Amino acid sequence: MTKDFIALTPKVPDLPTLLAGLYAGGPDLGVNTTADGAVVQLCAPDGRPLVSVEAPILIQVPGETTRLLNHAVGDGPVWWTEARASTAVPEAARLAGSFAGRLATVLGGTVWPPEAATTEVVPLTTDVSAIPVPATSTPAVDVLTDSTAVVIQDRPLVPMTSWLSHALRTTTAADRALQIVTPPTARLTLPTRTALHGLPNRWVIQDPEHGYYDGLSGAVLHWNNGTFTPIHDDKGNTQVAYAFTADADADADTGDRQLILTLRTRHPADAGLVLGRALEAAFQHLTGAPPTGWSTAEPINLPWSTRELTDLARARAPQPTWLIAIGHADRPALATLRVLRTPAGVEEDITLALGYDGDETPPLDTIEDLAAELDAEHGLVTLLTALRAARRDLTIPPRLEPPPIPVTFTLGTDEVKRIGLAHAQHPPHGPAPALFGHPAEPALHYHLGNGSAPHAWAMLQQLTRHLKQQP
Repeated sequence: MTKDFIALTPKVPDLPTLLAGLYAGGPDLGVNTTADGAVVQLCAPDGRPLVSVEAPILIQVPGETTRLLNHAVGDGPVWWTEARASTAVPEAARLAGSFAGRLATVLGGTVWPPEAATTEVVPLTTDVSAIPVPATSTPAVDVLTDSTAVVIQDRPLVPMTSWLSHALRTTTAADRALQIVTPPTARLTLPTRTALHGLPNRWVIQDPEHGYYDGLSGAVLHWNNGTFTPIHDDKGNTQVAYAFTADADADADTGDRQLILTLRTRHPADAGLVLGRALEAAFQHLTGAPPTGWSTAEPINLPWSTRELTDLARARAPQPTWLIAIGHADRPALATLRVLRTPAGVEEDITLALGYDGDETPPLDTIEDLAAELDAEHGLVTLLTALRAARRDLTIPPRLEPPPIPVTFTLGTDEVKRIGLAHAQHPPHGPAPALFGHPAEPALHYHLGNGSAPHAWAMLQQLTRHLKQQP
């Protein structure tokens, strides 16, 4: 298990300051680097990593420390320096706290969690030779088996940090599952939830009273052959943890809602292509402003720039690029964007979620205008809009949440041409679509409901089956 500590400072921790922090364990401990120098490790005399420190990140997006840590800092950019302490050695957590506290003291910053900050020298008194050497060299991974990498997190909100992003990439490349273990009080950010989509990756809840269960499905789990797997009853059915369903109506009772847009765009692969404009248009249309920032991990640290994210995607091509965008703090809005090169061109897969409380009305009446703009200017392929009862802050708790209910579905002009206008325009069970764009080559916009009728899922399934049939 590891513990995370973060120094938040107005000045960049330069090399002398970092060295002063690393001397928290006195002169007997060693220093190592990994991840091509991006991670510095404070090591025991036998080379065992005790504290791993990531390169400082300049956070230029307002509100990120409050969103992720519930820890506000002063106005202006802040340097985020994260340290992970191994709990295999008792002194490691105190070492990490002292490291962070020394940085904050020298540079005039603060530490999260606040109670962890010290500047004391922490001598290593444990006989580390009696503790097995961890099988992994990846700083974020606590347990590594042939099939699974386990990351144990004890923070209240688990973001998709660069630590976790690196762990996900390395485990995927090695054909391993990534399983994140947390207490039942933890929540996930939307990017972390999105990244864990699809088995065998899991969010594992370690509940002192109820054992292990899946934080997204509720399936009761056990550790079996080096991975967390579901427990089945005599009939082969998966058991669901009581704790997962006990408070299932908690978010519905608050009146909080999330508006979720899932869209795909396609563009010719030419030198003048600028990515991110469809996402920018959606933010502008639904929040009144473009995104404030973007990044490939959390915290989101870069000011919004379609040109910079395009340059990143072009540099990574033909490999896909995954990134995150965020809106202003007064309107929770968070998106993930995946850019991929296909034989048809360059495609953008976007999921955008916006949060509303019980006194706010999600702008469902503006979706058709947005769909028309995306089709006319941004190469829209499809757009699905849905509404669900869920937290306004867009975080995911480890309990049963009602599924999103479809509101509208849009086919872009090129997709209508591919399917055939006559076929797409006349689904046998409805609904009849609205047309926009050029009358001879329109886009089609299907209204499925107002986000409160569960039968909208059946309508969407019937519609998609019809659209997939050959006319």
